[in-house]
Amino acid sequence: MKILAVDDEPIALDGLVTSIKEAAPDAEVNGFGNVSDALFNAMITRPEIAFLDINLRADSGIDLAKRLKEIVPQINIVFTTGHRQYMEQAFEMHVSGYVVKPVTADKIRAELNNLREPVATARENRVKVQTFGEFEVFVDGTPVQFGYLKTKEILAFLVECKGSMCTNGRLIDVLWDDDDAQSHRSYFSNLMSDLSKTLKEYDCEDIIIRRRGQISVDTTKIDCDYYRWLEGDANARAAFSGEYMSQYSWGEPTLSTLLYEDSKNLL
Repeated sequence: MKILAVDDEPIALDGLVTSIKEAAPDAEVNGFGNVSDALFNAMITRPEIAFLDINLRADSGIDLAKRLKEIVPQINIVFTTGHRQYMEQAFEMHVSGYVVKPVTADKIRAELNNLREPVATARENRVKVQTFGEFEVFVDGTPVQFGYLKTKEILAFLVECKGSMCTNGRLIDVLWDDDDAQSHRSYFSNLMSDLSKTLKEYDCEDIIIRRRGQISVDTTKIDCDYYRWLEGDANARAAFSGEYMSQYSWGEPTLSTLLYEDSKNLL
């Protein structure tokens, strides 16, 4: 179970995170004092639950909740605040719950026992994605074989986007990097069919999220070295040896970031 906690008061945030960990000791809890970091983390980890201070200084907790729901539509939002006057506005959003400060483990536990949306039981992801070095995908330890090399590149770029939705036009631009997008549309359609067919053969088509004209990867259903690196995982940090999706030139900006952060850690 992955839980996001947001409060711009450091003492309140520490208390909130501590209470959540006491109420749910097996949960992965990530606490943030600002909206931008919280949203970035949500794109990577896809939390099932978010405890949000409703009265943030620089931003509205309600606006943050709306943006989180765009990233994770089934997320359970629980507002935490010392101001009861926000309760009506909060429940107009059909949130899961509302905790009046001071926050305690008992109050958190009560909300966790009465969530609006079900939380899936955690399980190890069958799909492993390797981005350090050359990009590779494994299902149950077996390398995935795609019908076309560019099908594999589509999936690689979706992983690079960390769960953000990509339009077909953007994918075509990435795959061919020229001005004649129209001439590639038929081939692109074949690639998308190959992606669906291949993932279905490996019984892992649920790692892809589709909307009209848009597609993304469900980051909660893959185990990715890059994502674990972003989360600060020590093993992922150690596994990075200076290469990232080396067969794709569009990965170079991310590689530069990885190298820069890696060099800072060595100082």
